[in-house]
Amino acid sequence: MGTHYSGSAEELLALDCYIKLFRAADSVSQRINAHLRDYDLTLSQFGALEALYHLGPMQSGELGQKILKTSGNMTMVLDHLEKRGLVTRQRREDDRRCVDIHLTEDGRSLITSILPSHVTGVVSAMSALSQTEQQQLADLCRTLGLAQSSS
Repeated sequence: MGTHYSGSAEELLALDCYIKLFRAADSVSQRINAHLRDYDLTLSQFGALEALYHLGPMQSGELGQKILKTSGNMTMVLDHLEKRGLVTRQRREDDRRCVDIHLTEDGRSLITSILPSHVTGVVSAMSALSQTEQQQLADLCRTLGLAQSSS
């Protein structure tokens, strides 16, 4: 179902496109990430583990930027991961104000066990589109994401 808003053709097209984009993204995300429940992980927790695995230790704020979460949300995410022994917070020797987040061996083991099936799920979900369509969608999303508001 599209919009029921009464507006100009330009407004209706933009609203319809936005609704379809949001619903598609939500549907794909739910299908791809459903398996995270089996590991008692939220999408944010998984994102943090994956970022640390691929990029190495970093400060909480930097990690939050990587996974698009606020500092308040990151504190909660990291508290849960630390409580489970999947990450540690380590104060830097050279600057005591800075605390880096590190994967523990348990965290590394968990993320390496999850990633192959996660990637398979992403490939499966995206296979509804041809490779050319996937590239076009990626390009369009990048353009849309980088666009500056004209208002």
